Amino acid sequence: MTATIIDGRAVSEIMRKKMRSRVESLGLRGLRPGLAVVLVGDDAASQIYVRNKAKACENVGMHSEVFRYPAETSEADVLQKIAELNEDPRIHGILVQLPLPAHVDNGKVLEAIVPHKDVDGFHKQNVGALVTGESNFPPCTPQGVMTLLDHYEVAIEGSNAVVIGRSNIVGKPMALMLLARSATVTVCTSKTRNLSQFTEIADIVVAAVGKPGLLTADMIKEGAAVIDVGMNRLPNGKLVGDVAFDEVKEKAGYITPVPGGVGPMTITMLLANTLKASEMVADGEQAARRATA
Repeated sequence: MTATIIDGRAVSEIMRKKMRSRVESLGLRGLRPGLAVVLVGDDAASQIYVRNKAKACENVGMHSEVFRYPAETSEADVLQKIAELNEDPRIHGILVQLPLPAHVDNGKVLEAIVPHKDVDGFHKQNVGALVTGESNFPPCTPQGVMTLLDHYEVAIEGSNAVVIGRSNIVGKPMALMLLARSATVTVCTSKTRNLSQFTEIADIVVAAVGKPGLLTADMIKEGAAVIDVGMNRLPNGKLVGDVAFDEVKEKAGYITPVPGGVGPMTITMLLANTLKASEMVADGEQAARRATA
């Protein structure tokens, strides 16, 4: 069999068309969703990501601002900017582009963002809410994966799911989201002994460790849904994931390509979280007006 290719670009465009209508509706209520991105340093990949996020905002009619700082910028200056953005009524979502320079504490910076503007879903309050399945702003990449699975009608409830990776950004929240949908979830890492004993019985495999070719065809069962979150640049410049795509697609039932699979969904879910944050503000303002009427 040859797998159905899960097209993240196509699903993203469907979602963004719907978002444009919601942004227009907010405009009629006198509000335009706003996203602020804080970029520290001159990392080339980060520059590209930030540019793509700003373009995506413009595409759906959102306001976006990028605050760029040199790599030697102090932690105090970064925290000061976040404090200002927390109070800015034009900004509904704040994103700090990672990685930050070594002298800036990632945790301290991310925790400085008020939870209702944490559209990346990294604040401890939002991460903790995943445990109860009540997070307003789930991390963008795992939420993008869940959206793709639903769009392609991949059965989650009752399935055996394996997540390879335990990062706070993808692996851990991914496992919690699958668990919340009644999947039986196993979390593995790049150091798991005999990884195939877990992946061979999985209906869904999510690979997110940053190791090219980690998952091969002999490691999955026929018809499995294989989601590749890996993003690796080979010496020849080619961008690949964690899955040996060419061989695995001949055995899997569904598979995401790299690029063009999960990547576009990450930015789309960032837009979705920002839009939701702005709608929450608009609804709160409307409720306040009614209360004083």
